Amino acid sequence: MSRSADSSATESVIRCRFLVVGSGIAGLWTALHLAPFGDVTVITKGQLRDTNTQYAQGGIAVALPAGDSPELHRLDTLRAGAGLCDEPAVSVLTGEGPDIVRELIARGAYFDRRDGELLFGREAAHGRSRILHAHGDATGAEVQRTASEVVRELPGVTLHEATGAAELLLHGGQCLGVEAVDFARGERVRFVADCTVLATGGAGEIWRYTTNPPVATADGPALAWRAGVCLRDMEFVQFHPTALCAPGYPKFLISEAVRGEGARLVDGKGRRFMLDYHPDAELAPRDVVARAIFTEMQQAGAPCMYLDFSPIGADRLRRRFPGIVGELEKRGFDPFHQPIPISPAAHYMMGGITADLHGLTGLPRLFACGECADYGVHGANRLASNSLLDGLVFGNRTAQAMAEMDPLPESLARAAEELPALPLRVLEAEAKATIQDLAWENIGIVRDRPGLTRAREELADLARRIRQEPTATLPELEAANMCQVAWLTATAALVREESRGAHFRSDFPQTREEWRRHILLRQVEGQLEITYQPVILERPA
Repeated sequence: MSRSADSSATESVIRCRFLVVGSGIAGLWTALHLAPFGDVTVITKGQLRDTNTQYAQGGIAVALPAGDSPELHRLDTLRAGAGLCDEPAVSVLTGEGPDIVRELIARGAYFDRRDGELLFGREAAHGRSRILHAHGDATGAEVQRTASEVVRELPGVTLHEATGAAELLLHGGQCLGVEAVDFARGERVRFVADCTVLATGGAGEIWRYTTNPPVATADGPALAWRAGVCLRDMEFVQFHPTALCAPGYPKFLISEAVRGEGARLVDGKGRRFMLDYHPDAELAPRDVVARAIFTEMQQAGAPCMYLDFSPIGADRLRRRFPGIVGELEKRGFDPFHQPIPISPAAHYMMGGITADLHGLTGLPRLFACGECADYGVHGANRLASNSLLDGLVFGNRTAQAMAEMDPLPESLARAAEELPALPLRVLEAEAKATIQDLAWENIGIVRDRPGLTRAREELADLARRIRQEPTATLPELEAANMCQVAWLTATAALVREESRGAHFRSDFPQTREEWRRHILLRQVEGQLEITYQPVILERPA
């Protein structure tokens, strides 16, 4: 049905059983497992493959090799999480991971093999070689290809590309779908759903330098925040240590797996420096490596440090990392004969929408999974290559929980369809650059009270320019979302007066036991509410 929303926007209404917002592995895997239980609608603001999943290089961490186990994987994940992982969530991730990855392979995903046996690499902070990879260094693209092809063939799944969620549709204390914009047609669309899952990915676009694609604008947390849903641990943002330091946007990521195969970090004089910072050197946790590179850059007054590929050997380098080698050569670099300039860049959001182990948020009929969600699995610092596994495991669990939801009563569905058109929150697109500069300078790898306070105040000033309009362009919607989530990140970082995992305060450089707790942010009647939650330890059987 169609109706006139107001004088400046015509709105279509689409009714569906399940609504999935986002088309990375978390969203598509959820959709795939929902399809047997009813019609599924997937909306994505770009094309189906415009996702962080597509850009993932390193692989999928999973306890499949002989001599490995979910328990060993669990212990590595807990260590990397710096005391802030919820242990039941980690047990779910590592325990259910092997079967989920076997299913992914059965559905057509190719992973590198030798003599018919799967090959496993090793990355930082892993005690075993357990990283599955595809085409050397194109694992994300292979996972995205597999999920996209499977979902496209499912008769019960409808895909809406170039369609962005602008606001959650709320009525009677429940989420009844989303108010969206079809950017290809310049029209508003209202999706009324029995239940909705936010699988919108990350927030890297908030920072000036990021490995994320331009679509990663923190849309899911912003939507949830405005609906009064709790966000958790927003201060924890992972900065990947080794992004190519050269013109280009987004920053080209040089996978951690390169260091896992033997590449070394050196300064401009060729001095290997990571042994000065951690006994595991290049295989130290990501936050340690990123801060070490940042510190060396500051001390040398240099724009970058360097990654020396030579210990890998030319033949192995070409075979194991064909995509990285090809991209570097295309940009004029010779990884076989010269160290490659690198610097850290924003990479992954550990915090996000508070959700339980089946993706349920505090708002009835609203779920969240993947990078935009926080069920406590990554803690203060995500273990390398756990992100794709996260999307697979919790996408499956979220689908199970959504399938059990009762349909909307017809009266409630009708009420949702007939609600007045919601105003759309927009900010001028030019504000993105200001947000990125503020975040990089003040909410970045090293933080302190003056910088965080400045960022918070200037972002609040910028937020006052957010307007409510009947129509919007995609960059205007994204700028408003980025501004709100950047402010929330600065807020949480200011509250946490310690250094832990990816959150480093130069004015509070020590980890403090009293801060071994989650920080929850919520909007209540237009005001910020800050509460705390203890870390959940594994309950004895």
